[in-house]
Amino acid sequence: MKIFTAENIRSADQYTIQNEPISSVNLMERAAQSCVDWIFLNCKNHTNFAIFCGKGNNGGDGFAIARMLYLKGFDVDVFINTEDLNFSDDSTINFNRLKDISGITVKDFAETKKYDFEKTVIIDALFGTGLSRNLDGIYKNLIENLNTKTSPKMSIDIPSGMFSDQLNGQNDIIFKADYTLTFQFWKKTFLHPEAGIFAGKVVVLDIQLSQEFIGQTETDKYVIDDDLILKIFQPRQEFAHKGTFGKSIIVGGSYGKIGAAVLATKSALKTGSGLTFVLAPGCGYEVLQTICPEAMFINGGEKYIGKIEEQEKAIYGIGPGLGTEKETEDALLEFLQNHHDPVILDADALNIISKDKNRLKLIPKKSIITPHPKEFERLFGKTDSSFERSELAKTKAKELDVFIVLKDHYTQVISPGGKVFYNVTGNSGLAKGGSGDILTGIITSLLAQRYSPLNAAVLGVWLHGRAADFAAEKYSKESMQPTDVITEIGNVFFDLNKKVTTQF
Repeated sequence: MKIFTAENIRSADQYTIQNEPISSVNLMERAAQSCVDWIFLNCKNHTNFAIFCGKGNNGGDGFAIARMLYLKGFDVDVFINTEDLNFSDDSTINFNRLKDISGITVKDFAETKKYDFEKTVIIDALFGTGLSRNLDGIYKNLIENLNTKTSPKMSIDIPSGMFSDQLNGQNDIIFKADYTLTFQFWKKTFLHPEAGIFAGKVVVLDIQLSQEFIGQTETDKYVIDDDLILKIFQPRQEFAHKGTFGKSIIVGGSYGKIGAAVLATKSALKTGSGLTFVLAPGCGYEVLQTICPEAMFINGGEKYIGKIEEQEKAIYGIGPGLGTEKETEDALLEFLQNHHDPVILDADALNIISKDKNRLKLIPKKSIITPHPKEFERLFGKTDSSFERSELAKTKAKELDVFIVLKDHYTQVISPGGKVFYNVTGNSGLAKGGSGDILTGIITSLLAQRYSPLNAAVLGVWLHGRAADFAAEKYSKESMQPTDVITEIGNVFFDLNKKVTTQF
């Protein structure tokens, strides 16, 4: 799914209006109906709604939603600034339609202070994607007040006060939604932690904007969705053999950190690697051969890895539990100086490289590196926001000709060509040690199976997140373990294969 700027979205609206054709007020009606349909299906425990409407088209959406909810049997109150009724044209039409319904009460914002919000859903339809200034005055005070309420909160298209294409200032006032019902596209700010926290759970509603416009409009930012994954995924052919699915070598583990190598190895196996090796110190031999009997062991030292053996036609995933001892550091640098095929580098492998910026040049072209924010900072320097970190990652990916998997709540896959793919699977249950080791094993296995580096990274982060979502459903975010995520990889593949079969 493409990510469009606010300007792109306005152009998509206009193109749809002109070429479908459809009137702007009927397109607003379509958007409002999509919200009401979702609310009707998902709000089973609430019958009361307080809808706060601004003067622009976002307010018009709110007026239309209020009317439709009332006609479905819900109790609805609408709040506006009664001292300023200078609505946009389409909002005026929907406000007049609303006034014809005697069962809907229209109140002034000032009445919010005395309003009983118990068992009431608050809907924010104050400002949309066109907002270009910080909120102040009556709207600032209103949102500050609404944010103190414990009622469920929902924003239409974007939380009021939030910019769609740039981060707000630290002290800006933004409506804090539990759900955001957004139209057609993810907004970039939803995908960054500084702003995304205000959007809550994002639900993207298809309002049938012109597919012709969407297809022909260029962007360098995407959300990884099921359509993209189904294009990437390669089902296993019946007459294939183990050599068809490549050779993976997980390089990791050190005294006290053998578990990391276990997790990476198990996830590589579970993801379908044809031949899987684990190069680890001898102290981990019994553990690895017991827990991962399908993998072949290569002794890389005693307590720490001191040599990385080169094998032909193998994909190396290096870093889980590796440690940064001098002998391991020397072994990694020697390997990178002589190895020229793409590798996956994570964790301590990145920490070793970060000790000297000149070592970045040793990373083979088209490799995949998977830093979390602190590892990224050690590699490339400090940034002031996740927006800046993403832009710096684009620069470094192009400069080094590598793919960067920038781990975060919404992990980004950044290509040397400057494209950014945001992954929206996964959950906070992954915020546990070992989760990154699993991702390394998954991506290593996919690259060994001859997925391109970009497709291996994109499918890998999506698969990792989807398996975590399955694990959270079974065990909860709090209790799920990295090993539970590995177990669920099989169910993700089962689901993927079922969808591919259904397509024929």
